[in-house]
Amino acid sequence: MEDLKTSETWRIFRIQSELIDGIETLNDLGPAVTIFGGARFTEDTRYYQDAVTIGRMLSDEGMAVITGGGPGIMEAANRGCQGGAGTSMGLNIELPHEQDPNPYLDAGMEFRYFFVRKLMFVKYAMAYIIFPGGYGTMDELFEALTLIQTDKIRQFPVVLYGEKYWNGLLSWIRETMMEHNCIDPGDMDLFQVVNSPEDALRVICSHRDHLVDSMKTERRKR
Repeated sequence: MEDLKTSETWRIFRIQSELIDGIETLNDLGPAVTIFGGARFTEDTRYYQDAVTIGRMLSDEGMAVITGGGPGIMEAANRGCQGGAGTSMGLNIELPHEQDPNPYLDAGMEFRYFFVRKLMFVKYAMAYIIFPGGYGTMDELFEALTLIQTDKIRQFPVVLYGEKYWNGLLSWIRETMMEHNCIDPGDMDLFQVVNSPEDALRVICSHRDHLVDSMKTERRKR
């Protein structure tokens, strides 16, 4: 934590500065997909390799890839994206145990505050792909579902990658959370589970095409 003796006023200015920098950096990014996942996956694992493939597919479709900028799944997604038509973007975070940006970024930012970084993830993404990961990945997943459920943000695809990894959690949600009426049955429709890069891309492209058609319809109405 920051030194509590530091002026709260100056902390507000730092937050404001991060918000402004983030908006100016990402505002012209174009269509983008945010990809989350564990930092501990190495390149010899299936999930790392699939994240490279998805990053490349999205880039070939002209979409940017946004990650947390670190190693593991983040590195893999940026690695696949870099060199294609889309921008490989990393939003890194200052941590007590320093997380260095991965080497596959076309552009990047450093954040001090998690909540500002989270805002950038969701504000500039038209979809989330959630790979297997730890607490941080779960945090991003459930925050997105909460914001969509409560209509605080527009509904967009939240794609869980790897059915085998997610099955236990999804069973608990259905058999425990729903059983106690903590969520509605319709809340299970706020996400989709896929097992291949092709299926993930199909979900994203379908949503993108729907957005394009909606914008065309809106223009005709004007």
